[in-house]
Amino acid sequence: MLSIQNLHKNFGGVRAVDGCSFDVKAGTITALIGPNGSGKTTVFNLVCGVLQPDSGKIVFSGKQISKLKPETISNLGISRLFQQARLFGNLTVRENMLIAFDNEDTKFLKNFFGMNPISKEKEAKAREVLKTIGMERFENKQARDLSYGQKRLVELARAMINPHKLLMLDEPVAGVNPKLRKEIAGLLLKLKKQGETVFLIEHDMNFTLGIADTVVVMDEGKVIAEGTPQKIKKNPKVLEAYLGE
Repeated sequence: MLSIQNLHKNFGGVRAVDGCSFDVKAGTITALIGPNGSGKTTVFNLVCGVLQPDSGKIVFSGKQISKLKPETISNLGISRLFQQARLFGNLTVRENMLIAFDNEDTKFLKNFFGMNPISKEKEAKAREVLKTIGMERFENKQARDLSYGQKRLVELARAMINPHKLLMLDEPVAGVNPKLRKEIAGLLLKLKKQGETVFLIEHDMNFTLGIADTVVVMDEGKVIAEGTPQKIKKNPKVLEAYLGE
């Protein structure tokens, strides 16, 4: 579904991504891991169009997307959960959900101010996804009044509700409590059973190795290992990258 081919990105004299290549297969959970500064988030930003590569290709569903704008890439079917909170604190959970349907804030604002009607189908879908993550009872609560973990769940729900083929998650369980981490792990495994394709970055190794089908390990901008969680756990290059020995 997604193919990263010999990708390069420099920031001045720093090689953030240095000849990176790997694939994300449809219907699987693929995890991108590595020490801080290894280039993971840069790869995510390149895939989503936030950054432009210096060279190399990014192919999504047979189409090269390397030079496309973020909104174009999103409309092709890539939905992303960002590392930092991006909810509108002064809007309700329900309203934050409805924003995600159109990919364009201007369309939502027209809906919000009554210039275009919000369909019953969208309302029903929003409630369905909130129910899936166990947040349906908070739909009329303002986002700023949610706990950090609840905000992450709503952000995940927004990524899920945005029409997509690929779900990209940047540290989905960072800062959340152990109970919620288990709930999110179960949710992602459930989504995979339903045919979803998930591509994620996460520093919690127990979480990552417990749900991923394929793990791609980066260090200093390069892919140093790729395989099943069982193989990655025993890979000496991975142990050296993380432990420095």
